[in-house]
Amino acid sequence: MRCVQCGSLKDKVLDSRSSKDGTTIRRRRECLKCSYRYTTYEQIERTELRVVKRDGARESLNREKIMSGLIKACEKRPVSMERLDRAVEEILTDLHKDHLSEVPSASIGAKVMDKLHEIDPVAYVRYVSVYRQFENVNEFIAEIQSLSRRAARDTFQRRLFKE
Repeated sequence: MRCVQCGSLKDKVLDSRSSKDGTTIRRRRECLKCSYRYTTYEQIERTELRVVKRDGARESLNREKIMSGLIKACEKRPVSMERLDRAVEEILTDLHKDHLSEVPSASIGAKVMDKLHEIDPVAYVRYVSVYRQFENVNEFIAEIQSLSRRAARDTFQRRLFKE
């Protein structure tokens, strides 16, 4: 690995950890030249999925776009980067299981919404408001009420809303 600080190719691995689902290895590295520490991720190389956009355009599935959407939704929320990284891996794994070569963008959005619903209700509402292009407060209220109804059916969710 090339050091992002000085460009040296000489480094040492300080720590390696496997993700819970076993698809990614996180490595903490230290440059032997300038002592800068950085993190790299090693993951299974999958066949490339293409995203079919609403207008019919096709582009490569971009992990960073999914992660960026999750980060924006969870901004200033008590959600760790590790949890978001795990969520992205789970989404990608699901997409690869469900689709061979192309995936509709709506499927990606649905999977992201499902994950955010599990992770943080506020982040979920933020993401949904942008994804579904809410135009007024009533749409927010309706979505929050549907969250409350779901929480009433699920005892674990009830505990989350009470805290």
